[in-house]
Amino acid sequence: MSLYKIDDVAKACGLTKRTIRYYEEIGVMPSPQRTDGGTRLYSQDDIDYLKKVVRAKEVLGFSLQELHAYVATADALNEQRFDYQQTTEVKERMDKLIRMEATLEGQLQLLEQKLQSIHAVQQELEELRGRVKTGLETLRSRAEQNNENEDD
Repeated sequence: MSLYKIDDVAKACGLTKRTIRYYEEIGVMPSPQRTDGGTRLYSQDDIDYLKKVVRAKEVLGFSLQELHAYVATADALNEQRFDYQQTTEVKERMDKLIRMEATLEGQLQLLEQKLQSIHAVQQELEELRGRVKTGLETLRSRAEQNNENEDD
């Protein structure tokens, strides 16, 4: 298994080393393994995990608090998937799927809240654009009237 230093991880994920350390500090990402000298060593799984975090932050516009909740839910879902795969009894599998469904519902609710916020901002901007267009039309009309009056 290949291990990477923080410089390599930062380049791969488009983050600064400081941001990676901060994410670790606040619990957005788990602490990586370290050398005896304390140097952080990251696996490809750590890099993939950070890329998911970056995508959630950039594409979905998550705040750090939302990121934390998103990551915690994703971790819980992964654990539930693993537990499900280890179980063969039908009733246990059904129970595990029910828990997975509830976890997914929480994840989808988080996304829905974000979408509602985005739509609210979009609506505000569209309303402002409408007022700007109305203002421009009014001013253009006045300018044309002034030009006509000057021509008389």
